[in-house]
This record gives sequence, C-alpha cells and structure tokens, in this order.
Amino acid sequence: MEKIRTALIVGGGIAGMSAALELRRVGIQVDLIDLDPEWRVYGAGITITGSTLRAFKQLGILDAVVQNAYTGTGNQVCNVHGDHIDVVPTPLSGEPDVPCSGGIMRPVLHQILSNRVVSAGIPVTLGVTVKSLTSLDERIDVCLSNDTKRSYDFVIGADGIASHVRGLILPGSPKLTYTGQTCWRLVAPRPADIARRTFFLGGKVKIGLSPVSRDEMYMFLLETTPRHPHMGNEQLAMELGRLMQGYGGILGKIRDSLSENSQIVMRPLEAFFLPRPWYCGRTLLIGDAAHPTTPQLASGAGMAVEDALVLAQELARHESVLEAFDGFMKRRYDRCRLVVENSIEIGKREQRGAAVEEQTRLVAESLSILAQPI
Repeated sequence: MEKIRTALIVGGGIAGMSAALELRRVGIQVDLIDLDPEWRVYGAGITITGSTLRAFKQLGILDAVVQNAYTGTGNQVCNVHGDHIDVVPTPLSGEPDVPCSGGIMRPVLHQILSNRVVSAGIPVTLGVTVKSLTSLDERIDVCLSNDTKRSYDFVIGADGIASHVRGLILPGSPKLTYTGQTCWRLVAPRPADIARRTFFLGGKVKIGLSPVSRDEMYMFLLETTPRHPHMGNEQLAMELGRLMQGYGGILGKIRDSLSENSQIVMRPLEAFFLPRPWYCGRTLLIGDAAHPTTPQLASGAGMAVEDALVLAQELARHESVLEAFDGFMKRRYDRCRLVVENSIEIGKREQRGAAVEEQTRLVAESLSILAQPI
C-alpha cells in the first residue's frame, strides 16, 4: 500500500505557498523552491471576491487579510464624469462571517503567506528550479537547476503563467495567447469617498478603482490594442494620461498627478485553458500553471487557493498519488474552466463594445456559481 509522505512544490507564489501550508496540514513533508533568489512579488493590487475570501478563511489567513486589506460589499457604478449612477450588489460569500468582496496589495498577501510558510517550518530553497523529472512506480526523481538530486512521492508545479514545469511534463500544451487587451494598473492614495470597488462606464476604455487598504487603492484600465512594446516610466505616465483623457472627477485628478514616479504597471492579458489532465506521472500543475486567466472575474488568486485546498483533501482521502490527482481533476476542471473561458468572453464583449448589461450579466452569473462551495 502506498504511503504519501513527501512532496516538492515548484513555485513560491499564491498557489505554491497555499499548497505548502495545506499539504503540511495533512501530514505531508513539503519542500518549497522558487526561482527568484529574493522571493519577490511583482504587480499592484488584486481584487478579491467573496469566494476568494472564503478560501482564505479555509486556509487560515482571513483575519490577517481583513486586517491588512480592504473588505466590503457592492460595486459603485459611475459615468465618465465621476457621477454616481448605481450600486450593484456583490454575490454573497456563502458564509455569514466572510465579506462579499475586497482588495489587497500583492506584496501584502505575499508577506502574509510567506510568514505562515516560514513559521510552519517548511523548508524553502530560493534561486533554483527543476531541471528534470523522472516518474517511477513508487517515487519521482528530481534534478534541480543547481544539480541537486532528490526523490519525492510527487511534485506540484505552481510556477505561474509561464510555467517551466508545464513545459517539462506537457511539452505539447497550448501556448499563451494575447487576448487583445492590455491592463494598466496604478497604485494611488485612497480618498475617503472611494468606499467600494468603483467602475467608470461609458467611455472609450474601462476604468475602475479598487480599495486595497484604509489608505491605498489601485486603478485599473483595460485597453484594446495591439501588444505594446516596452515603455520606460516617463512614457508609461504619458501614455496612461492619454488613455484617461475625457474622464473627470477623481480620474481627472489622478490623470493630472501622473509622473515618471507614479507606480504604473502595464501588462498584456494572456490566457489559455489547458485540456485535462493537468498531470503527467507524479507531477501535477495547479494555479496559473494549469489555468492562467484574465482578471475580468477577479478570481485568479481564489482559484489558486482552492486548488491547494482541494488537493490536500484528495491526498488525505486517497491511498495513492494518482487516485488523488484524478480526484483533484474531477473537482477542479469544470470550475476553473468556467473562470478562464468566461473571463476571456467578458474581455471579448468589452473589446467589441457590447452593452454594459451584456457584460455585467455574465459577470454576475459566473460569480453566483463561484459562490457555491467547492
């Protein structure tokens, strides 16, 4: 009878750290590695839905998130001048003590998770990745990029959207595809009147403001465009200011304050959906390595944490790694496919200028499904 005792997790992001914590919780000895020698995280803030906050509760970090982030309810809808039009309810989380929505800075969430990983005594090795993987009947042999050789019961590839592990185990998998949209993000001070996630509709681009703490928020702007070349800080500020022309109220103030010192992040939106299975032999992909998505449903982080929760549950109830992987796929495939495909579809509707009701209807339908327990 197989006994599942050890695992290697490749990637120290949200998916990898969540998996490390959950696998340790069910009694599996975990090693975590990350290619970045400084274990950094890039990007601005992220929006978090009620279902994501529910997953944070199951992971045991909800209190820390609430203390260091923004949580609330409802989406404020404004016109291009900044006038308030309506407040759209956000789907309930399904649990009375879990907020309906929120936002958090990526570095803050990274710090919360990494502190938990370190305090749990999980070994973390930085500056390395996997060179080769050899699945055998009862173990998997791993050679790391520093030529260290180890053996485990299984390996988890949680190394993100450009996953190296995915390339090793599924070399014929789909390639990342540019969706036709670029997302601009800007960190800015949060005025008191931005009390919830706020959208500005009716203009040439989609713009929103997401509170991420008591004092900060981030602005996101979705632009339909060919892929941009690299831009320096001054050019980023000039181009973002151009895209914001015609918007008034607080957006006008933000536009007028832009400079080369502004915290602007611009990235193309890329995605694909990986056909099943997301494993080969004793290696399984989770998070963005398996189902990279665009941000329209604000569910990427939630799906990554849910992956970790479900994987630990399946490993605890099965006697073999492959049975656990199969159980994981049965529970995760359709839910993750909904997030990826509906997020891409919402982006297509945005690009063709579909009516706001047509866009928001699919968002509401999708989030109501995600509000159901995993």
